[in-house]
Amino acid sequence: MDFAKKLSSLKQSHLYRSRKISENAQNTQLIINGQSLINFCSNDYLSLAKHPKIKQAFKQGVDKFGVGAGASHLISGHTPAHQALEEALADYTGQEKALLFSTGYMANIGVFSALRDELDWVLQDKLNHASLIDANHLIGLPLQRYLHNDMIALEKKIAKQSGQGLIATDTVFSMDGDRADIKGIEKMVKKSSALLMQDDAHGFGVFVPIIPQNSIYMATLGKAAGTMGAFVAGDEDLIDFLIQKSRPYIYTTAIAPALCVATIKSLELIKQGEQNAKLLSNICYFQTLSKALNLPMANSNSAIQPYIVGSSKKAIHLSKELLSAGFYVSAIRPPTVPKDTARLRITLSAEHTHDQIKHLLTQLKYALQ
Repeated sequence: MDFAKKLSSLKQSHLYRSRKISENAQNTQLIINGQSLINFCSNDYLSLAKHPKIKQAFKQGVDKFGVGAGASHLISGHTPAHQALEEALADYTGQEKALLFSTGYMANIGVFSALRDELDWVLQDKLNHASLIDANHLIGLPLQRYLHNDMIALEKKIAKQSGQGLIATDTVFSMDGDRADIKGIEKMVKKSSALLMQDDAHGFGVFVPIIPQNSIYMATLGKAAGTMGAFVAGDEDLIDFLIQKSRPYIYTTAIAPALCVATIKSLELIKQGEQNAKLLSNICYFQTLSKALNLPMANSNSAIQPYIVGSSKKAIHLSKELLSAGFYVSAIRPPTVPKDTARLRITLSAEHTHDQIKHLLTQLKYALQ
């Protein structure tokens, strides 16, 4: 294969991706190539990734358990720290049990792999995360998608199905920042033989989870919780079934026990609500000011505030303009988002100041002129 030709084509289409090296700890300010930037593209929504109490807990975990788990959970890698975190996550979400995974991507694939022989159909929101889409492909069932957050479209799709089904949705949509109608989907589930699965990667720790009975709840720990990993929560029988059947769970080394100790401390801070209150204040300020500046942001009350510009070329241009002004904001392009919906994905965190937000929006307004 001529990879050089394919890479050249991506560059000409403004779809080539590259990495930047962040030279300091995850924070509202990053140093990249020696330049100090205000960071508006991190998923560290509650600014916990470098919180001193969580760092101290992590160090204590290393002192007690070492660095790596050494094996999968079912061999010798499941420590008291893993067990304590699973119990804490079950308690926090109000579910009977929880099960740890290394990443959210693996958790979603893990659920689908376990349910492979149990499902006759799957319906997914049009804007679901790639991991849910890939998991669907993995089990060999047709990818059927309903219009984004459209309960009428979902109901029509359900009416055409027979047998045991699964309805899968993001809870907070990663590129648009809006939230799924979980209550509406719950009503649809009760009318059918379907099971509801939600991916709450971007809502966990920010919003109180809405988890209907007998459903599947997945969330990640590397965003608002500030650490790493993911978990699935639900009824005891569901979790025990995943332990028996989920291939990514069975055949992967457990996450570092010290991360579990750190995440337990993170959960304590999330429950206190101080960081959450700061984030919600910043979201409110951002929305109010963007309206005052006549910047048409997407309808989102989450930490994700997309500014949709359409073309990839324009999104890259605006991102570079903001970078030169000292703001780090990612340009998101297809295939991550649908064609002609390239955007700036602005993400807010608890430790952003109102002045930083004001300067960002003012600079964006200037760049658009």
